[in-house]
Amino acid sequence: MERTKFEKLVREGCERLPAAVREKIRNVAILIEDEPSEEVRRLEGLSGGETLLGYYHGVPLTARNYEDTVVPPDTITLFQNPIETAARGDAIDVRDVIADTIWHEFAHHFGMDEDAVQERENKRNQQ
Repeated sequence: MERTKFEKLVREGCERLPAAVREKIRNVAILIEDEPSEEVRRLEGLSGGETLLGYYHGVPLTARNYEDTVVPPDTITLFQNPIETAARGDAIDVRDVIADTIWHEFAHHFGMDEDAVQERENKRNQQ
């Protein structure tokens, strides 16, 4: 899919976050890359056949020191090729994969570790 269309779906995915969540988001840049970089793959301990749909980089809100006046933005990177592949492989609308990935990465921004995020996702999927 063309990058401009993917970017539009990312904006729509962000709009699908609950309003109460969107209101608390500050200083977060959303980036789009084709694939995870070698550095991200190394940091996440990915093997050759593994990939990521998204990646949160920053200091979770629960770990911030609010005495710091200058804070670089956190970043959430969405990886277009793996997202499109996951959507095709699971026969899911790419919009839903994007929205779920955005939700997952913002959960990290709000301080949830991977286990807590997985637990919440399991509850969301059961509803």
